This record gives sequence, structure tokens and C-alpha cells, in this order.
Amino acid sequence: EGQACGLVKNLSLMCYVSVGSPSEPLIEFMINRGMEVVEEYQPLRYPHATKIFVNGVWCGVHSDPKHLVSLVLDTRRKSYLQYEVSLVRDIRDREFKVFSDAGRVMRPVFTVQQEDDHESGIAKGALVLTKDLVNKLAKEQAEPPEDPSMKIGWEGLIRAGTIEYLDAEEEETAMICMTPEDLDLYRMQKAGYVVDDDNTDDPNRRLKTKTNPTTHMYTQCEIHP
Repeated sequence: EGQACGLVKNLSLMCYVSVGSPSEPLIEFMINRGMEVVEEYQPLRYPHATKIFVNGVWCGVHSDPKHLVSLVLDTRRKSYLQYEVSLVRDIRDREFKVFSDAGRVMRPVFTVQQEDDHESGIAKGALVLTKDLVNKLAKEQAEPPEDPSMKIGWEGLIRAGTIEYLDAEEEETAMICMTPEDLDLYRMQKAGYVVDDDNTDDPNRRLKTKTNPTTHMYTQCEIHP
């Protein structure tokens, strides 16, 4: 890049720039889920309430932010909410920031299941992307369906909640695993199994970082590290 070094920003193939969506439905949704609007907020009544910002504007407060964040996140993963909406919870500063504006560079990552799902049979800590869905995609590639609306494709993966887009702000609060194999090893270690180190002499093998025992939970996994 020469003299333009640092001025040129490179976008990877999978990156996406947000086009923006209205913030009013988001605010309405959170008011219906117990958010107290900032005009009615009484600091003495809720001294430890979490402030909620939508696109940088303080909209209200909530006394149970964990529940609200999980509700909004679940709504995004079920595609009732635009996939380009970013949710950033800062526990230390007691702030929950929601971004739906245009111009944010985002990248896709695999979603990791946060709680056991008995309906789909996906265990906590596993990828939401299942082998069944991968097989359907492979079959679709080999024999494309006649009706385009029946096609799963990339959009279908987003709708199924297997892939989500993170921007720079949300990535700060995410715990991203490098590969699905590392995720499996981590789950085995959490379950109490002793995992052998890969001591082969192959010079081309991938250097794996040691699993941090203090990591509470992975939230996402890289698609192509």
C-alpha cells in the first residue's frame, strides 16, 4: 500500500455494510418488555437500573437488563428483528446499546447455543448449525429446487439463526471460538474429560491456543479463521 498505508481499509469477501433500519419499532418493543422511558425515570427509585441507548440516544432504563437482552437477542436470532441490528451490553457501566444505523461494517459468525434447546435437540455450547441443515444445503447445491422460495441458501441460514452478523462494537462483548473443533474440545473439558494435546510432528498443523479454563462460555464461532 506504500504511502497510503493505514488510510486504505480492506473489506473481506464476507463483510457487509449495514443499510440502516428505523429505530422506533425497537423502542416500542422494549417499552412493551418493561423499559421505562427516560422522561419517567426516577434515579432514586431505580439507582441500579441499566441505561438503554438506541443509536446513541438515551431512551430509557430497565431494572432487569439480562432478561431484556436475552429477549431482544432471541428476537433477532428468530429474524423478527433485522439481522443487522447490533446489541451491546456493557455490564460494568450498566449500559445496553442498540444500533440500527447505516454504515457499520459487519461480519458473519456461527452462533453458539446458549441454553439447552429440547425442541431442536441442540445442546448448550454446540453450534446452532446442525449436520441436518448442512446436508440439506449440500442436496440443494446438487439439485436446486424448482421453486426459488424453497431454497435455503445464505439467507435461510440467517433466518434459522445459525449465522449472525457482528459489528466492531458487538464483537468487543462477544467470546468467539476459532473453530468448531475447538468448541467441541472446550465442551469436553467442561464436562470433565481429559483432552490429549496434539503432539504430532506435522509442520503444517494448526497451532492451537490452549483453552482458557476461566472462559465461562463461547457465544460465537469463526466461519473461516
